[in-house]
Amino acid sequence: MAGGGVEVDAAAQAFTGKVLGMIAGGVSAFMIDLGLRTGLFDAASGAGPLTSGELAVRAGLDERYVREWLAAMTTAGVFRLDGDRFELPAAHAVCLSGETSRNVAPRTQMVGFLGQHLGSVARAFRDGAGVPYSAFRPGFTTLMDRLNRFRYDQLLVSGYLTAADGLIERLGAGIAVADIGCGSGHCLNIMAAAFPQSSFVGFDVAEDAIADGDAEAARLGLSNARFEVRDVTDLPAASFDLITAFDAIHDQAAPDLVLRRAREALAGDGVFLAIDVKASSGVAGNLDHPLGPYLYGVSVMHCLSVSLAGGGPGLGTMWGRELATLMFHDAGFTTVEERPAPPQDAINTIYVCKP
Repeated sequence: MAGGGVEVDAAAQAFTGKVLGMIAGGVSAFMIDLGLRTGLFDAASGAGPLTSGELAVRAGLDERYVREWLAAMTTAGVFRLDGDRFELPAAHAVCLSGETSRNVAPRTQMVGFLGQHLGSVARAFRDGAGVPYSAFRPGFTTLMDRLNRFRYDQLLVSGYLTAADGLIERLGAGIAVADIGCGSGHCLNIMAAAFPQSSFVGFDVAEDAIADGDAEAARLGLSNARFEVRDVTDLPAASFDLITAFDAIHDQAAPDLVLRRAREALAGDGVFLAIDVKASSGVAGNLDHPLGPYLYGVSVMHCLSVSLAGGGPGLGTMWGRELATLMFHDAGFTTVEERPAPPQDAINTIYVCKP
């Protein structure tokens, strides 16, 4: 008994260290967010070793705050300390600065944003009602655009659309395209700019997101892109050659109906292209998923709760390939293929579905 107690105490002590590490990681996420918001990572990138004063001058910030922030980031392993100088290693700078798909720093902003809704989600645990999508807007729409913009700028045409054989050629010749759950419409506008012979329409329930898409299309002078406030369970009776869904299915209140409507709105030789989270449908298959805690956590705080609030099944962010494939087939797609996302995208996979 005594021996068992010692083992339990040792395991508890080890687990305490793990929990404290999680807490430290959460605070470090805020520090990365601060570095992003204040331009500190960009100022440090490629600059070599700097004192806190030199970095403060480069970033136009207060030295005392910069010094304490550097201490937090150095003890977290982000910066390297050499005497009184701090250096952001080149490999770290790639991941935390610049407007490229490699910059993961914007993802830390999800932590702070979702933290504002902890009280509402805690109440949902008790009543099961969920937190409606409207409670997260317009901040969530803006945040998702910020998180994904660099990635889609670089990879949408050359990485995602090429997953469907012959699709690039068809887009170049001119086809009708719809993006369901289009959010702020940036993906649609990228496609419209790249393929002027094709016509594009984006559908979303969020008026603020649709307004953002319209405004961007106008700034870019895109005459072949338009946006419409519409519940995607009620798609127009049209025959689209391509329908896209970018991380838009798993948080729907009626995902099965959305998929059936997409199938019905697709031309006989059309393609439904869904980019969604790469995962298994069961927890056991995700135990080694490097982003499992993050993605399941985002699901609890947003995707699951939004679906349940609308009376939906609550698929969750990690609904996974097994369930996704089954639902695509149930919706009437006879061919469902999973294709790998570009190497720069560690989160998603691509589903290519055909009638």
